[in-house]
Amino acid sequence: MTAPSITPPAGTSAPAEPSTSAPPAPDVAVAVRGVSKVFGRRPAEAMRRLAQGASRDDVKALGTAAVIDASFDVRRGEIFVVMGLSGSGKSTLIRMLNGLLKPTSGQVLIGGENLAATDAKQLRALRRSSVSMVFQHFALLPHRTVLDNAAYPLEIQGVGKAERREKARTAIELTGLGGWEDSLPSQLSGGMRQRVGLARALAADTDVLLMDEAFSALDPLIRREMQEQLIELQQRLGKTIIFITHDLNEAMHLGDRIAVMRDGRIVQIGTAEQILSDPANDYVAQFVADVDRTRVLTASSVMVRPAVVVPVTGGPRQASRAMREAQVPAAFVVDRQRVLRGVVHDDDAVAALKAGQESVEGIVRDAVTPVSPDTPLAEIFAPAAESSLPVAVTDDTGRLVGVVPRVTLLEAMVPPDQPQTDESVPGRQATDPTPDGDAPTDRVAADEGGAR
Repeated sequence: MTAPSITPPAGTSAPAEPSTSAPPAPDVAVAVRGVSKVFGRRPAEAMRRLAQGASRDDVKALGTAAVIDASFDVRRGEIFVVMGLSGSGKSTLIRMLNGLLKPTSGQVLIGGENLAATDAKQLRALRRSSVSMVFQHFALLPHRTVLDNAAYPLEIQGVGKAERREKARTAIELTGLGGWEDSLPSQLSGGMRQRVGLARALAADTDVLLMDEAFSALDPLIRREMQEQLIELQQRLGKTIIFITHDLNEAMHLGDRIAVMRDGRIVQIGTAEQILSDPANDYVAQFVADVDRTRVLTASSVMVRPAVVVPVTGGPRQASRAMREAQVPAAFVVDRQRVLRGVVHDDDAVAALKAGQESVEGIVRDAVTPVSPDTPLAEIFAPAAESSLPVAVTDDTGRLVGVVPRVTLLEAMVPPDQPQTDESVPGRQATDPTPDGDAPTDRVAADEGGAR
């Protein structure tokens, strides 16, 4: 059944969504197409009203619209976070992703199978082979050991005892519970019990892992440990993870992409940087207002093109002229592959010119501490404070791809909806990406982007 196209009510902004009729791309593990869920005695009438632009409150007398026209794709090997406050519809959504609830309309496609159209037998088979779930409150069997709890989904699948226990041991080791195999859940801390739940899901060896508020019952320190372990496991195993949370910082830390829900609707989908830098509406802007931007934004999102780049094969006259024209006292030096070699200063270039030197190679200073494009801004403040130069940004091969001036670091701390006056960031102008995808360039690139 194809869902009707539902127009968001005034004051909301719908994200760019895949077509409800388009087949998922080969790299898509989970495809959600126009999914809605209405609880109540008259769901069809509620759906009709919603399609005409009614809000969730408008159809309350007909039923509870828990999820309204949700559409998104989750790529293989991605951590996709669904974030929203209590009552936003995120838990209902994840229950439709594993077949615990049937959508009122729309499709949930996993491995080419539409969960909304499967019978009970097909659904059980799909859960065994394709989807595992980690619950908020552990859901462990109290009379079974850690090892037997982890092996339980394999037991249901009919896997032999020796094989399932071996797979369970491997999963237990991956989650850091080695040595606790013979313990009962009552002997474990909350964090350890959640690790057992994660080990059970890993032992099932499904492609998709659903996690519903999996860490919300844990203490903050244990919660952070579990977040780090989840990222590490995902990088090692390449699982597709759909993670439900109401915690904004958790969403920003874990998600490759984040879907923000409000009143049953998805109002924005994007990376943490995209949501933080370009919120879709006032609701999202208020939601992310208190986020520490320096721990989410990275060097790649704020870097600018250096004002002057000098080839290592160039001469001191060329370097001196370029620095004089850009009005900067130093320039970055690169080789033919644009690999960063160091910095040349204007006084050194003048001295080399007077001495009759024909190359800048002998006056290049290598006292440069570059960062990668993925470095959070919080980690760039220290090198920026320790050097008079903008911080160089280099890729995995050492190529210079941009610089981060101090003024850019200060500007990045200002929320996008806050006016940027001459007092807050002197002389700063809007940046635009260059056509070839290089770092943004603007007037500040000439004023602040050179080596200083």
